[in-house]
Amino acid sequence: MRIGELSRKTGVPVPTIKYYVREGLLPAGELTSRNQASYDETHERRLRLIRALLDVGGMKVAEIADVLAAVDDPERPLHKVLGAAADRMGGTADGPDDAEAAAARTTVTDLISRRGWRTHESNPAATDLARALAALTRLGHGTFAELLDTYAEAAEQVARADLAYVDRRVAVEDMVEGVVIGTVLGEAVFSALRRLAHVDASARLYGAEGAPGAEKS
Repeated sequence: MRIGELSRKTGVPVPTIKYYVREGLLPAGELTSRNQASYDETHERRLRLIRALLDVGGMKVAEIADVLAAVDDPERPLHKVLGAAADRMGGTADGPDDAEAAAARTTVTDLISRRGWRTHESNPAATDLARALAALTRLGHGTFAELLDTYAEAAEQVARADLAYVDRRVAVEDMVEGVVIGTVLGEAVFSALRRLAHVDASARLYGAEGAPGAEKS
């Protein structure tokens, strides 16, 4: 297909497609003449993945480039591909390095050890968790840490479901893509489901059944 058809099928403007090609996110089309290139279903699939990581996963172009480089590396183990995707999802802003931050880091280290997780407190996700716990403590909600094991149990169940989905993919290229989808887009799905569950739980606990607008919160 020509680039115009690729644009129509994916909804991505032609200039944006050309930008992705220049940035190395999307392979160049096969030249059919001096000024024309042909694209196929692999380009369409990659383009849809790029847009999903950008629009739903909230990743930046440079972060997507790093993740796709891991996906395209045939020597990269699936575990490393997952790590490359997960490491691009955390926050970047550093909070104050105070007593609350130090205590939160200790709490996270203890959690990782207690759960027997095969990761390290230097993992970006652990840093994000410590930052969130420190912020809660500064706001007078340090006891929120008491919920960590309950949250961890839920997270373990979701992680197992993510990887079970990946494991059902047969082709290697499907598996590595499935790792990225399960990690990045699965995060967006879980976050949305958690917000929906919060609305339901709040309505059941605090709101009158059938209260106007309760289901729209």
